Amino acid sequence: MGRKISIIIPVYNEEKTIAKLLNKVISVKLNKQIILVNDGSIDKTKEIIEKIITDKSNIKLFNHKKNLGKGSAIRTGLKYISGDIVIIQDADLEYNPNDYLKLIEPIINHESDVVFGSRRLNKNNKQHSSWFFFFGGELLTFLTRLLYGIKITDEATCYKVFRTEIIKSLDLKCERFEFCPEVTAKLARKNILIKEVPILYHPRTKNDGKKINWLDGLEAVWTLIKYRFYRL
Repeated sequence: MGRKISIIIPVYNEEKTIAKLLNKVISVKLNKQIILVNDGSIDKTKEIIEKIITDKSNIKLFNHKKNLGKGSAIRTGLKYISGDIVIIQDADLEYNPNDYLKLIEPIINHESDVVFGSRRLNKNNKQHSSWFFFFGGELLTFLTRLLYGIKITDEATCYKVFRTEIIKSLDLKCERFEFCPEVTAKLARKNILIKEVPILYHPRTKNDGKKINWLDGLEAVWTLIKYRFYRL
């Protein structure tokens, strides 16, 4: 495959999962660039990453001195992408990198410039981190459909994939978990088609290290409302 894929992985205190996740990403047979942004981790995350990437020229690690948030980490990663297509990957094991080929296919085939991996479209995904997270995601999807008139099923999914020029055109301002609603809102405002494909999902709980909370949910709601009327 001639296309080069840039995979941005924001990481914060994921010493329990980062090695396994990174090895899964490395094993996917694509022409790829892997960008890890260590967002001020205070555990052994940085040391684990450094051991894995010692002799791998296609993997770059950038470090924030303090925790700035997922959105800030993604924006840092976007400064260094060299691929034609960008994939956002969380550093835990909720999402499976084996879905990459399925995710990029609509872009390769010129069906769409943006693809979201939908957990809802895969009927085998029957588990949830909690009912709070499930209904929170459903609420965000409902608000997106209501405010922007787009028929998507999973606004809050991690797997968002873009043709590079598209995501670079969005002028992102996000700092934390509002990355997802900001991206979705700005794509909708620009009338850019979002194609969805079903993906695998293995949820983790707060006890497992899940970091998003109800305040982030409120911020996501506000972000969707704000960018519906915000002058782009």
